[in-house]
Amino acid sequence: MTEHRARLHGVMAEFETPEQLLSAARKTHEAGYKRVDAYTPFPVEGLAEAIGTRRSWVPLITLVGGLGGGLSGFGLQYWVAAITYPVNIGGRSLNSWPAFIPVTFELTVLGASLFAVVGMLALNKLPQPYHPVFNVERFARIWPISLARIRFPLRISSRMDARNAP
Repeated sequence: MTEHRARLHGVMAEFETPEQLLSAARKTHEAGYKRVDAYTPFPVEGLAEAIGTRRSWVPLITLVGGLGGGLSGFGLQYWVAAITYPVNIGGRSLNSWPAFIPVTFELTVLGASLFAVVGMLALNKLPQPYHPVFNVERFARIWPISLARIRFPLRISSRMDARNAP
């Protein structure tokens, strides 16, 4: 009979103050660990830099969505007004771009916002109904937040690859 062994996901530490968490996060990053997560009930100034969080791709994804939405809105209006159904009304040009601005603006905002939300969800790997951290008993006691006992956990992933080699 084979014995089933639980796979180690990582190491978790719990700190009492944000300053202790910040110090431990800096030391962990300086030691060379790259797959580090910190869980806090409120924003801690400098924590993202301390654990080595890289710059987000969401602004670029949002820009691409906005440009795509604006160009598709303008292109569709131009195609309809100047190519498919050209109707000369009052001597105006078929490419009357000032009339296209409201729809172009609206589709720019729509494209940017949709791409921003979908990009953020994809880059955060959400929705994520299960994560091995949920099995840690002490972590379950920390959340929901109790003002009498606020703790700050720090997790180092056990995946040892080129991105997490000490």
